[in-house]
Amino acid sequence: SSLRRRSLALSGGFFELPFSELEQMPAALRQLGSLLDVFDAAGTNDGLKPKPTLADVGSDLRRSNPGRAATDHSLGFDDESWKQFAEGVEMAVAVCRKRGYEPTFHHETGTRIEAPWEIEKVLELTSIGLCLDTGHLLLGGGDPLRAMSDWGERINHMHLKDARLSVVEAIVREAAPVSEIWRRRAFCRLGEGDLDVEAVLDVIRDSFSGWIVVEQDVLPDQDGTAAADQRANRAYLAARGF
Repeated sequence: SSLRRRSLALSGGFFELPFSELEQMPAALRQLGSLLDVFDAAGTNDGLKPKPTLADVGSDLRRSNPGRAATDHSLGFDDESWKQFAEGVEMAVAVCRKRGYEPTFHHETGTRIEAPWEIEKVLELTSIGLCLDTGHLLLGGGDPLRAMSDWGERINHMHLKDARLSVVEAIVREAAPVSEIWRRRAFCRLGEGDLDVEAVLDVIRDSFSGWIVVEQDVLPDQDGTAAADQRANRAYLAARGF
């Protein structure tokens, strides 16, 4: 009702699941069902249904080694774990589709799906669409423009954010934990980081018609600039026709 009073709708809902721990999936899927109940109550915006935005729950090992998997494949799943992971993903996909929602997979720094090669494996082994997070892909060692070209047919949701590579490079060099990404403000206002925002927007204009969620991950009220940052991001996009 709060959304409807403001003529708003949900674009999605972020939900982490223990995909590779199959014994934990039944309980997680019941929680996913509760999220979909919220979607049902919220309705749609111009026919665009919210996307169940599903992510790996992560591990202590990966949270302690953010940004490393692009070059250190030993941090990733072995063959058996990949098989279990894919099975878990398809279980969640089936729940979403049965309820009339098309899910999307969110890769994230410090989880077990961080680096480009891990994202490609998800796309190879499962039927789920991809939520391309431009900021997290940068920090995970990827190129958002190349991703939009290579994975475009599977991208059904986008999180648009800018990021400073120098911050994650320092975190990797110091072997600091993933929490430092937010504490050191690796994510920044659009146009102030290493994302080629203009080029990404050009591709979006030409070939994408779904939700674009504008994000800038920070710790809660870290320095009191969150509202000003989002006003700046909105002005940045409005000046470019969005």
